[in-house]
Amino acid sequence: MATTRTAHTVWNGDLKKGSGEVTFDSSGIGTQSVTWASRAEEPNGRTSPEELIAAAHSSCFSMALSNGLNSAGKPPTRLDTRADVTFQPGTGITGIHLTVQGEVPGIDEASFTAAAEEAKTNCPVSQALSGTTITLTAKLS
Repeated sequence: MATTRTAHTVWNGDLKKGSGEVTFDSSGIGTQSVTWASRAEEPNGRTSPEELIAAAHSSCFSMALSNGLNSAGKPPTRLDTRADVTFQPGTGITGIHLTVQGEVPGIDEASFTAAAEEAKTNCPVSQALSGTTITLTAKLS
């Protein structure tokens, strides 16, 4: 069964001086402010498209890795995943780096890294972002 999730943004003004609010409609978790400065300079309490992509990617990757490990008979106790999305004004998103640290009983470092690489390749968000270089660091706790 297919699902659709929805968010919307209302933007006021031009790119550099304007501002917007992105609302998470499907979950109802609220509204966040966004500006060009929060995207290209410092966040100052506001979000950016890149931070939203990082949130989506870190959670999707964690789910894919958890599923892959469980399918291999090595269910994880804990996965701590960080996604760093790099944005260069005038160029766009130049790369994404995933860092995962896992607690997985009965698995060695090489097997964990192989499972993480597979999750990086097969997670739906990675696939949607396939035009971007995605790198990975994986280690056991």
